Amino acid sequence: MGRFFLPLQVLKPGSAANSSSDYIPVALQLLFVIGFVATVLGLTHWLGPKRESTEKLKNYESGIASVGNARQPVAIKYFLVAILFVLFDVEVIFFYPYAVNFRELGMEGFMAVLLFVAFFLAGFIYIIKKGALQWED
Repeated sequence: MGRFFLPLQVLKPGSAANSSSDYIPVALQLLFVIGFVATVLGLTHWLGPKRESTEKLKNYESGIASVGNARQPVAIKYFLVAILFVLFDVEVIFFYPYAVNFRELGMEGFMAVLLFVAFFLAGFIYIIKKGALQWED
């Protein structure tokens, strides 16, 4: 297990594991980033053109003029399918480290991937049995 992690620092005998001085570079970088972003946003707001018009302030969606009210009810099925897509799309990300290191992981890694696939399939079967992917109303 230890071969996968590199030590961040070598502690000397009698030294504290964490001290507040270790976080000074992080705090300086954070202050620099906040200052830089605030400066750039302020400059673009101050120097940029200000030509507001009714045509410019109108909603625009992919070249199609908006029709009706955007605050109308939408079927929950759309949100459910979007969440399921994200869930099953993200699970593919977990296969990549195994595909890259499958020789080093050996049989233990293979069993872990099989367990992961079993949980994934159990969830998929549950979703199908609940009718989450049926669009008829």
